[in-house]
Amino acid sequence: MLLQNKWRRLLKLFEINENIINQTFSEIATLYECQGRYYHNLKHIKEVLEIIDNLYSKYKLDASLEFAAWFHDIVYDTQAHNNEEKSAEYARNLLSLLNIPSSTVDKTCRLILTTKHHKASEDDLESQILLDADLAILGSDPQRYREYILGIRQEYAWVKENEYNTKRSQVLQKFLQRARIFSTSELYQQLELIARNNIKTEIIALELPGGMNS
Repeated sequence: MLLQNKWRRLLKLFEINENIINQTFSEIATLYECQGRYYHNLKHIKEVLEIIDNLYSKYKLDASLEFAAWFHDIVYDTQAHNNEEKSAEYARNLLSLLNIPSSTVDKTCRLILTTKHHKASEDDLESQILLDADLAILGSDPQRYREYILGIRQEYAWVKENEYNTKRSQVLQKFLQRARIFSTSELYQQLELIARNNIKTEIIALELPGGMNS
């Protein structure tokens, strides 16, 4: 209900009627809760939106950022390499059908595409906020971080253990090599050190015999 109310509040900005609000929410929720989504599901969307909500009061943000949060993982296939492009396409089609202004749609799609490489330019605040919110899971408490890494592993169940451990470790090392994981001052202060510790702990576990199952 909380998520549906967030979606309703967003679409009411564009005077969308209640039936369409409910119909589109149901469609989005069905996609995020489909089989095979153990982390990239509605719980993840809820967490991303909560972080964005917390920053709304400080920054002048428009609806495109919230739309991007809703749609950035709407298409998710771990065996594909164009999820971000497909998610942006899905967002464009749906928002255009709702007669959302083209400028908002274009910006939404651009923001979604930044999640492909998780890099935002220094003058692109909204991309920074979206990416920080998307990566905030890295700075979560131990129990939630454990849920996250197990969920990711389940989503990549088709990858053999040794290969998964190696590639996952490589991805995590790239985050450690960054000058900072989080671009916004708020999330940097709150989560940077926690995220780095979580990542280092996971890498150590991945390198043990048996990987994360040790």
